[in-house]
Amino acid sequence: MIAHQVEAVVLRTWPIHEADQIVSLFTRDFGKIKGVAKSAARSRRRFGGALEPMTHVRAHYAEKPSQELVRLDSFDILHSPLAEPVDYARATALAFFSEVLEQTLPDHDPHDVVFRLLLSVLEQTRVDHIWMPITYFALWTTRLMGWLPDLSRCLFCGASLAGQPAYFHFFSDGLVCADHQQMGDKGAHGAVLTPDSQVLAIRIFRSPASAFATEAWPRSRGADLRRFAIQSLERHLERKLTTAAALSRLAGS
Repeated sequence: MIAHQVEAVVLRTWPIHEADQIVSLFTRDFGKIKGVAKSAARSRRRFGGALEPMTHVRAHYAEKPSQELVRLDSFDILHSPLAEPVDYARATALAFFSEVLEQTLPDHDPHDVVFRLLLSVLEQTRVDHIWMPITYFALWTTRLMGWLPDLSRCLFCGASLAGQPAYFHFFSDGLVCADHQQMGDKGAHGAVLTPDSQVLAIRIFRSPASAFATEAWPRSRGADLRRFAIQSLERHLERKLTTAAALSRLAGS
């Protein structure tokens, strides 16, 4: 057995047997791993409230090279999402981060940049302040996974989109100009990315999440950019995100 002590964020859990749980962890050093927390439903000393999704922990575990699941021994909480008020909107935002990472990250593949991204948006996700971290996270994750198309030029003709509305659709891997918004399927590029949101995307890629902490960010701000990023994620994952649908209902769209 090889013992490890690593910084990690809990992604999700599900029960097995009577009191055991399988836990999906995003670790800083080893990427996404899964392990068995024996008697987790009974042992407050070893795990306590540390199995709540999006809990930042110091995880103690042991692994055998031939086994897929590690043995989780205990967690020390570094920060819990329950340390701050939780309403339905904030819970949905946290669930969105969890679902996206669970679906996009391969097992045992370290992604320190993604780990730091996650910690930065968790710090900013508060009651009445969810839309900025969601937009920031969705756009950056799409980019870090290598799935973000060129936001500056038309997919078909290469014309600059600076200062002009751009158009996109779920089945289209990029943005197009007004002259080509009807290319492909009928009405394929009806969703609009405004010039303001294009500028906002540039700011997001140049600034840490904390730089937006004091700015007003109602759900309407960057809604088109958020939709574009989430659609890009779903297209490459080849599945709809359950939490994205919940966020859409929250946004009234």
